[in-house]
Amino acid sequence: MNETKQNVQAAPAAEAAAPRQENKMGTMPVNKLLISMSLPMMASMLVQALYNVVDSIFVSRVCEDALTAVSMAFPIQTLMIAVGVGTGVGVNALLSKSLGEKNYGQANRAATNGLFLNVIGMLVFMVFGLVASHFYYTAQTDDPEIIAYGTSYLFIICVFSQAQFITLMLEKILVATGNTFYSMLGQMAGAITNIILDPIMIFGMFGLPAMGAAGAAIATVLGQCVGFGLDLWFNLRFNKEVELSFKGFRPHGTTIRRIYSVGVPCIGMQSIGSVMVLGMNSILMNFSSTAVAFFGVYFKLQSFVFMPVFGMNNGMVPILGYNYGARKPKRMLATIKLATAYATGIMLVGVVIVQLFAAQLLGIFDASDALLAIGVPGLRIICLSFIFAGISVVGSSVFQALGHGFLSLWVSVIRQLVVLLPVAWAIAHFTDRLELVWLAFPIAELVAVTLSSLFLTKVYRQVIKPMMNNA
Repeated sequence: MNETKQNVQAAPAAEAAAPRQENKMGTMPVNKLLISMSLPMMASMLVQALYNVVDSIFVSRVCEDALTAVSMAFPIQTLMIAVGVGTGVGVNALLSKSLGEKNYGQANRAATNGLFLNVIGMLVFMVFGLVASHFYYTAQTDDPEIIAYGTSYLFIICVFSQAQFITLMLEKILVATGNTFYSMLGQMAGAITNIILDPIMIFGMFGLPAMGAAGAAIATVLGQCVGFGLDLWFNLRFNKEVELSFKGFRPHGTTIRRIYSVGVPCIGMQSIGSVMVLGMNSILMNFSSTAVAFFGVYFKLQSFVFMPVFGMNNGMVPILGYNYGARKPKRMLATIKLATAYATGIMLVGVVIVQLFAAQLLGIFDASDALLAIGVPGLRIICLSFIFAGISVVGSSVFQALGHGFLSLWVSVIRQLVVLLPVAWAIAHFTDRLELVWLAFPIAELVAVTLSSLFLTKVYRQVIKPMMNNA
């Protein structure tokens, strides 16, 4: 009887001590794994790109000033995403590496501290929206219509950013643990909600008033709330690798430093994009507000090319992080090679589509003759940069996954601040020809791909090759 009692008491302890089954990121064939991890993320990213475009399509039906106002808000929206996603990338890298090392306590700390950090970021942008939305527009233009449309749009986007910041982290936690399908469902649900609500809020339907650009912002926020609810439920219900519990939570300094060792370069890299857009808007405004409107439209359109690559990268980063922690360099190398090949292929398809259908793509936005005159040659020139961009984009994610995030930052700084803006300014200043300004993009991307290739060689020699030799 005593023996039976002892066996019953020992059973739970033995069950708790039993090793967890290894995550698929360490066992599944690499090509199949990369595709299975990436396809859901690529699909969700394409839907994200679609709702960004739909936003602008509906706003362009209000008037060109409204479209210009929304385009001018893009740097702040990019900065918000930079903070949220950059912190999430840091959590993704640390969490997936911790799972590869079987350090589940560190994985849990990475998740909870990441959520805490994104709440802090959310509060910063809420304050900005409350006190600086109007000033942001008056500092760039004196057009009262653009200021009115833009102030209302930016105020709503910033002040009600709670769901966006938390959702960005919850999505990264799902991705880091291999649950990319659930992350896709959350993103798609939020994006589809936004697409449905856009015309209702912008033009006024079902008894609601027409709210113009402000309606687009409200639709965006409501879509983010839907995504937040689903992502939270998916993490609590289906994510068995990480326990999201804030009972007795205290910020953990070591974990936060490790998150930001990767996250800060990523935030900096994406924030530089905001500076670049502000700089380009300043250069383009000297030509016309239509040039600024086109530049905003370009960013919406190029997301259809870049978002699938970003989605693949979201699937690639946890694979690299997990196998880095598990000391499996051959799987790491195979993942990088496959991701680079797929990214380059996607970019080449994008170049062909833009070259053939530039006018039709702009026509989606109810483009005026002036916008078409600027935009058709502009799109065809800028898209030449896509040829080189695949390698650079994959390289940046490789650096982040392997703890060399500052290499990504250097590439971004040199591409956008050292090359792109000065070249664009010089062309505009010395030639006064807008169509030549767009040449700054392929020039900058050529420099970036050269640097990325050099840095990839460096990371291979410092990280992957020693692991292969030791194996």
